[in-house]
Amino acid sequence: MTVFESKVLLNKPVAEVYAFLEDLNNHEGLMPENIYNWSSTKDEARFTIQNMAKLALKVESRIENAEILIVPAEAAPIALNLKWTLNETGDQTEAKLTISAELNMMMKMLASGPLQKLTDYQTSALASKLS
Repeated sequence: MTVFESKVLLNKPVAEVYAFLEDLNNHEGLMPENIYNWSSTKDEARFTIQNMAKLALKVESRIENAEILIVPAEAAPIALNLKWTLNETGDQTEAKLTISAELNMMMKMLASGPLQKLTDYQTSALASKLS
């Protein structure tokens, strides 16, 4: 598995950050401009990545105020999962997004940059949404 991570420190209580992230309806606002055809429920999201693929993701597990694991809801072009991990530090919350993907050498060369940019974009967007 190839792992991509990004962290952000938020001036919000962990319960507020968790409440936002556990609902996939809120994740549309964390996506870059090349994502379109978004449709979602609390537990599932479907969208298209411009010039790439359609994806359907679902929440596989939730640990209240600590972790949300998101996995493909149906066959995906690559095996991957997204995990949000939350840690409360005083009156702040550290939110970490980890994307783990099964990438062969060729896919690693093509997808590593965009996947790291996606993790960085999402944590930055989360900070903007919750500031």
